[in-house]
Amino acid sequence: MKTTSKIILILAIALTSMQVSAQKSQKLGHINFAALYELMPGQDSVRKVFAAYQEQLQSQFQAMQAEYETKVSDYQTNLASMSNIIKQTKEKEIVDLQRRIQDFQQTAQEDLQDKEEELTAPIINRARDAVKDVAKENGFTFIFNSTEGLLLYTENADDIMPLVKKKLGLK
Repeated sequence: MKTTSKIILILAIALTSMQVSAQKSQKLGHINFAALYELMPGQDSVRKVFAAYQEQLQSQFQAMQAEYETKVSDYQTNLASMSNIIKQTKEKEIVDLQRRIQDFQQTAQEDLQDKEEELTAPIINRARDAVKDVAKENGFTFIFNSTEGLLLYTENADDIMPLVKKKLGLK
């Protein structure tokens, strides 16, 4: 019985010491990834290309909206003189155009999100790769993103922003 107690005690001490040594070997770091992203070169061209694409979609939407308003106005103006078949045809045209406008709005929103991801992905990947490289080079176990206060508390964690900026050649 005493031997079993001693074995359990020795195992407990061994496990505790392994946990303590494992905790000591972890090196924590944090970075405000959004701030790093804003410092990355290429932001101006991304904004310009995205704005031009957005403007192109807005232009198309406005043309469709103008066509809709013209058809509705024409329908209302000539309603009294229209035969039933023409009236039904015009109503169907207006409803179809309204549906196309709604579909366009939804598709345009999705296209804008896709375009933004397409344009920003190379910059984000470059920043992410630099963070990974700095973490490996400096022996970090975990890097937390402190953007928008997501990191509520850090003790013994290093801000790696200066190291990543140096790695990327940013000021």
